[in-house]
Amino acid sequence: MKRDVVPVQIRGLLPANSGVALFLGNDEKVFVIQVEQSMGSVIHMAMRGAAKDRPLTHDMIGHVFQGFGITIERVVITELRNATYYARLILKQENELGSKLVELDARPSDCLALAAAAKRPVYVAAALFEDVEDMSEVLQRLNEQREQSGEDPE
Repeated sequence: MKRDVVPVQIRGLLPANSGVALFLGNDEKVFVIQVEQSMGSVIHMAMRGAAKDRPLTHDMIGHVFQGFGITIERVVITELRNATYYARLILKQENELGSKLVELDARPSDCLALAAAAKRPVYVAAALFEDVEDMSEVLQRLNEQREQSGEDPE
């Protein structure tokens, strides 16, 4: 893989006024993407492997991919434009004719839900990672506060 991307993980989720603050990063830096409340719940359930009575939309998409021999290779958060993050979902299909990579434009929240459920890697474009504000200290303080109150830090 080229060096123009940086590997990251979901570091935390926190309810916010506008939905959910999703903390994404690595040991070097953490930044925040705001997602809708429902997407925050879906991502949190996927991270925990929570059992559901019925498949949610992202579960169904995963089943469709599986039925067609498609795997999620990775997710790349590519840019921030007009206060909106953009992402690419990289898929791989293998069959008797060979393999094919397909790159789709998708919302970061959808990409992160699918990646969390499939336990696939997430990357951020290096140029974007350099530009985003480092929220590591904020996440650390929030986690410390939640630990002191006895809450689950996720």
